[in-house]
Amino acid sequence: MPIVPEGPAPEGLVTGGPPPGAPSDGFPYGGARPGAPRHGSPVPGGPQRGTPQHGALRYGAPPSAPGAAAPEAPAAGPVRAPGGYPPPQEEPAGREAGRPLTGPLFRDETQQEPMASNPAPHPAADPQPPQKKRAGRDLRSAIGVGVGLGAVVVASLFVVKAVFVGVIALAVVVGLWELTSRLDEKKGIKAPILPLAVGGAMMVVAGYVWGPQGAWLAMALTALAVLVWRMTQPPDGYLRDVTAGVFAVFYVPFLATFVALLLTAHDGPWRVLTFIILTVISDTGAYAVGWRFGTHKLAPRISPGKTREGLVGAVTFAMVAGALCMQFLVDDGAWWQGLLLGLGAAVSATLGDLGESMIKRDLGIKDMGTLLPGHGGIMDRLDSLLPTAPVVWLLMVLFVGSH
Repeated sequence: MPIVPEGPAPEGLVTGGPPPGAPSDGFPYGGARPGAPRHGSPVPGGPQRGTPQHGALRYGAPPSAPGAAAPEAPAAGPVRAPGGYPPPQEEPAGREAGRPLTGPLFRDETQQEPMASNPAPHPAADPQPPQKKRAGRDLRSAIGVGVGLGAVVVASLFVVKAVFVGVIALAVVVGLWELTSRLDEKKGIKAPILPLAVGGAMMVVAGYVWGPQGAWLAMALTALAVLVWRMTQPPDGYLRDVTAGVFAVFYVPFLATFVALLLTAHDGPWRVLTFIILTVISDTGAYAVGWRFGTHKLAPRISPGKTREGLVGAVTFAMVAGALCMQFLVDDGAWWQGLLLGLGAAVSATLGDLGESMIKRDLGIKDMGTLLPGHGGIMDRLDSLLPTAPVVWLLMVLFVGSH
């Protein structure tokens, strides 16, 4: 460490200056440090020459205590720290002269304002526009595909009933293929698709031709075919595979058979149309109200996007639609029956949607397929329709009969 002289430095002598041959054009060897006073200039706002505190600004020399004799004033000139380190910052104007300097290197810890006379104003950060709620799917594609499917359904429904039965059977086969494919991909469950597809299509036809008895018989035969078909493979995982197969038989073709049962009545096309309208209106009401006003989650662990407000919207929309449909579309129907019909349809559609969401969460997937742009797969459109079909069929039978 450089030796600091005991007495005051002579005029013009800088203590702790640079060693011989060292550059003198910058910090830390005593050069002009940005913002520091030039050689020989007094410290702004600090003690002036001849005052007791003037000599105390040098490192190692404490300021004089109040009432003590003033030491001899040192020669004027800039003062450097030992080893060429930067000098302590000056005391701001207006501070008490005898107040000791604080902080590392005697730096004043008080936050200072910028020294520029005309500081440039900081541009205000552009406020971020509020993020709008977005749907989880491509609405244009979803609406286009939905309108196309609706046109096919309505055309087949009111032209020839048998054509609509074929549409139901085709949807069942595709839905079974999507379900069994995802079970195999994600869980390694190999439910036999061939007996499921053939038996599922036959269940829909049997329900339309022979009624509920034919649907029950076809379901039992399909489940038996699944058990026998799986016996042709190794026994490992047999119980797991046939259990999934029987579940698929009940979940897709059996529930879809009730749509064919609705069609058997003399005003069957209008009953089926009422069933479709109620389910679609329920989903639409839930989406519209939940997207706009939804704040309370309905089942966050199953489907985080569903809210209680959305459920209220689904029930309200479906009840209004049910009253109108029963009053003007279904023979011998009454508006109050439509209110109950809409309530039942909204609840069953919501439970059906939650049920498939539970399956997809267990499988770790978002959609059952990619066949329908903006919708996912066929099963992603059947999730609300399938459980609603038996509810609407039962209430229709109770209100206006089966024929």
